[in-house]
Amino acid sequence: MNRFKADLHIHTLLSPCGDLDMTPDHIIELALQKGIDIIGITDHNATLHCKLSEKYARNRDIFVLCGAEVTTKEEAHCLAFFENHETLDAFQNYINEQLPDIPNAPDFFGDQVQIDEEMNIVYEELRLLTSGLNKSINAIAEKVHELNGIFILAHIDKQKNSVISQLGFIPFDLRYDAIELSEHGKKAEILKQYPYLEGKTFIRSSDAHFPGQIGKVSCYFEIQTRTFDEIRKALRQQDGRRVILEP
Repeated sequence: MNRFKADLHIHTLLSPCGDLDMTPDHIIELALQKGIDIIGITDHNATLHCKLSEKYARNRDIFVLCGAEVTTKEEAHCLAFFENHETLDAFQNYINEQLPDIPNAPDFFGDQVQIDEEMNIVYEELRLLTSGLNKSINAIAEKVHELNGIFILAHIDKQKNSVISQLGFIPFDLRYDAIELSEHGKKAEILKQYPYLEGKTFIRSSDAHFPGQIGKVSCYFEIQTRTFDEIRKALRQQDGRRVILEP
């Protein structure tokens, strides 16, 4: 097995809270400088910069996991990743259908713009991307798995917008592939408080919104090669693949 450093929670400038310097090309360059082998592009309720990020990663020693940070009806944040453009686009259509018609206020929340390779703005999302979708966490998890995707519970140690902060527990019938810890989250403390999570896969990510946050924390995948299927096997602890929080 090979070991790869990963940061699976990075926002581009499309997210209203993302810094305008968080362009896909800059993210790729900074991740490479920090020795990151796998990154996840996870804008709030949007996948629109994933393909551009893949372009900048082409022929470079980094793998882009394409997805989004989804806000559920309960205001819980989750990471969803997809293997190909067909399923990625299908999930974007699902988001478009379920995102409430709440207008963004750029002066307060920030701009929500998509750019092209020439750094031109090609689209502006007028609805507030941080709104909760009109679907429960269980329904969204089922949709992600219906599209053969990966579903991860985001920063569950945080006091806001985690499934535990919003519901008080993780539903026993919820299908998820891993649990994410934030920069300050401690696995031992989480397991002490919620012993039913023993044996689950934990990852750690930066949740970067600014360039300096990329790779500030990370985790490591022990897999054969960097592919979607190998990453999913590690999250599911299959065929000797695994995720470790420390090098």
